[in-house]
Amino acid sequence: MKLYAPAYYEKFACIADKCRHSCCVGWEIDIDPHTMTMYKGLSGGYGDAIRHSIDESSDTPHFRLCDHDKCPHLDERGLCRIITNLGEGYLCHICREHPRFYNQTLHGKEVGLGMACEESCRIILSADNFADMVVIGDIEGNIEALDFDALPYRDKIFSILGDTTLTYEQKLRTVSQTFGVGLDCRTEREWREVLGSLEYLDHRHKALFEVYAHDVVAPAMIEAYLVRALAYFVYRHGTSAYDQEDFLVSLGFGLFCVQLMTCMAVSQKVCDLAGLVEIGRIVSEE
Repeated sequence: MKLYAPAYYEKFACIADKCRHSCCVGWEIDIDPHTMTMYKGLSGGYGDAIRHSIDESSDTPHFRLCDHDKCPHLDERGLCRIITNLGEGYLCHICREHPRFYNQTLHGKEVGLGMACEESCRIILSADNFADMVVIGDIEGNIEALDFDALPYRDKIFSILGDTTLTYEQKLRTVSQTFGVGLDCRTEREWREVLGSLEYLDHRHKALFEVYAHDVVAPAMIEAYLVRALAYFVYRHGTSAYDQEDFLVSLGFGLFCVQLMTCMAVSQKVCDLAGLVEIGRIVSEE
């Protein structure tokens, strides 16, 4: 079976110690059964340090976090001691795969990058070829017989977003009208109440989200980045839709996230890629 990815996918590489928001901080890292067996088979050396760092008291073994919720294998330089001592082949599944996600389609499996990672967010918001898909390899397994094919809907949206004759506002309006999806299913107050009721990973983000409003207009300097963000949300969430209604819900979610990013950018006076990467990362993380 073919494995497909957006053309920008192969630009990604972990920036390790240069990352300002390490995925090795703040997350409880589960260890898959295969890697757990490998860790138990290590003799001496750093194998002992790995085994001593694992909490097996719950159904899923995981690394015990240190001060400030840091992974015990994150060194003072921001590098992974498992990699520096043993190599990438000894990472557990979640560390090896992050920030990737996979979707099954009628033509094969697709892989993408999640915007919660600041480097993948930078790549996604910088890529104007978001509609270009490439084959990056062959993987085991057969194409599944899915009940719904989201790709024609996705392709239509990508075609609209890539139309250089349309302004940014026209692109959003055309997508909304073509699919009958808009943000007026709730009032601004109701949307802010929803955002205020959420459980946040970082409590400081709550105030950032509560600036949401329907009528905030995107500054021209960030319009291209927002188009790419909407394409990402459609790619990530719409591709896996199980029927037409589910696809429309995913599209509505994407439109909402892009408007939220717009409101945050205006509120924080963000007008460049670096600022919008941080906003996109926060929205995706939460």
